[in-house]
Amino acid sequence: MHQENKRTTLLCIAFTFLLLAFTTPQLPEKLQKKVDAAISFAYGTESFSLNGITSDVIPPKDYVFKINTDAELLGYAYVGQANSMKNVFDYVVFVNKDLSIKKTKVLIYREDHGRQIGAQRWLKQFIGLSVNKKPVYGENVDAISGATISAKSMTIAVKDVLETIQKLNNKKLL
Repeated sequence: MHQENKRTTLLCIAFTFLLLAFTTPQLPEKLQKKVDAAISFAYGTESFSLNGITSDVIPPKDYVFKINTDAELLGYAYVGQANSMKNVFDYVVFVNKDLSIKKTKVLIYREDHGRQIGAQRWLKQFIGLSVNKKPVYGENVDAISGATISAKSMTIAVKDVLETIQKLNNKKLL
């Protein structure tokens, strides 16, 4: 009888770990509100759902979601963090179904200097880029005086987003 209880306990523990491994990733509440607002603006709808994607190719502090309406897949949202001079900032990259960039947005910037990277005038240069046409700082992505570190970080982050999205697509997870 004692062996049977141990076996049952071990099975329960194993099941719990499996369940936790496949749960949908959750953003912190403040960040979730900003992502929801950005999705509503970018896709012109307030009626959508986010379905988290989990994979070992997604960096530990990043999140990838499918954006759906009742009728269709709208695209994907990649939420991550990049380095600024002394801190990090949160961003979202919206990816079209064809895996090109629809829009990028800086969600939370935590420093006084370098805020220019949050301007849509600068961020719009990422629109349309894909794994076939990646961003390169100083070539197809303009430099920003006074925001060099943040601008380079955002450019690298967008390149990494595209590579991760491609890997997820290759694994048939998109």
